[in-house]
Amino acid sequence: MGNFISSLVTPPPAADDPNCAVVAAHSKTTYDEQWAAHKNGGKLMVIDFSASWCGPCRFIEPAFKELASRFTDAIFVKIDVDELAEVARTWKVEAMPTFVLVKDGKEVSRVIGAKKDELERKIQMFIMSSSSS
Repeated sequence: MGNFISSLVTPPPAADDPNCAVVAAHSKTTYDEQWAAHKNGGKLMVIDFSASWCGPCRFIEPAFKELASRFTDAIFVKIDVDELAEVARTWKVEAMPTFVLVKDGKEVSRVIGAKKDELERKIQMFIMSSSSS
């Protein structure tokens, strides 16, 4: 019964959608390819560290996908901390969800928790700063 109730409150994780603007990195190789392709590109990279069992992560997932479809000047990557624990440790992720904003290979900001408005503000701020440069 508890699972049923929580499923009403927390949407289930969406399957990997090939039309989605979010790249789901399920392997270290996929993550490394994304990192290599974008770390020096000048574009903002937003990395979503989440877990399939995390209610707030599942709750914010549709909003993260919506932000990815709106902010096409940024790269959005989703990492499951259970699949890629080594990558999560590298970024010192201690809570989920954690969103790490990276530009030119360096962390420029971080949002801990399912805080859509704060995440959107920071994405907008760093995209605007790159377009004015």
